[in-house]
Amino acid sequence: MIDILHREFIYLWYYFSIQLNQIFGYWLFGMVIGSVVSVFGKERIHSLFSGLKDKRMGVLGIVPACLLGMASPLCMYGTIPIAASFSAKGMRDDWLAAFMMSSILLNPQLVIYSVALGTKALIVRISACFLCGIVAGLLVHIFCRETSFFNFSSIAEVKSRDTDPNILLRLLKNFGRNVKATWLYFLLGIVLSALFQRYVPTDAFVKLFGNNEGFGVLMAATIGVPLYMCGGGTIPLLQQWLYDGMSMGSAAAFMLTGPATKITNLGAVKIVLGVRQFILYLLYVIFFAFITGLIINI
Repeated sequence: MIDILHREFIYLWYYFSIQLNQIFGYWLFGMVIGSVVSVFGKERIHSLFSGLKDKRMGVLGIVPACLLGMASPLCMYGTIPIAASFSAKGMRDDWLAAFMMSSILLNPQLVIYSVALGTKALIVRISACFLCGIVAGLLVHIFCRETSFFNFSSIAEVKSRDTDPNILLRLLKNFGRNVKATWLYFLLGIVLSALFQRYVPTDAFVKLFGNNEGFGVLMAATIGVPLYMCGGGTIPLLQQWLYDGMSMGSAAAFMLTGPATKITNLGAVKIVLGVRQFILYLLYVIFFAFITGLIINI
């Protein structure tokens, strides 16, 4: 019995160490980029978005709003108070919807992490997240012209923690907070990937997620709801799944529903949406992910 356990440990350590060597550099670089953007670019990004309200761009303002949301390094709990201040200044709901949707799905750190998945997966992720934000803004523009989609009345402004007068210390403190918030999920993702490689037959996985049929895409979109932990934590799993034969459409569906239905993001979104809008949000994310996966697999 002890020999069996020792052998299994060696196998798992082998898979774990390989995955760690492949992913660690991307995770670390993503932390650095995220901290640099947060400390030196966050205010500029939010200033650019705030400045959009004075431009007569109409529905076309959804596009820059979506791009700025993807560039924002804040988590959703940090984005919502910013969005509340924008709303109080007269920002349109369709622009806010595009900004918040894209901010949920993507940020500079996640872009760096996704490089580890390969160029095709990176392009698919960026494109799908961008379009998801665009469509969200368009839907709010079309169906919520007479009523407000958001309710920011209970939102209090959050003070920035990047206030140290020493720029280097400010950057290091931000980096430390990023590492503290993600390292456990990152390691857990690698552990799950090692377990997956050791105990899940490749043939069974390919039959479920590797074909171009709708069931595989639907399953990928569905497991994104309970399984997604954080961007860094799911990259090792996605990397292994793609290697084992997961279709790109299924991967895209998972990459959309995962961050959009992550528990912390759902809690934040629920704050500013009523029950009806919150249900519509969930249905939209799952439906968009499913359709996107099907189109990619054609």
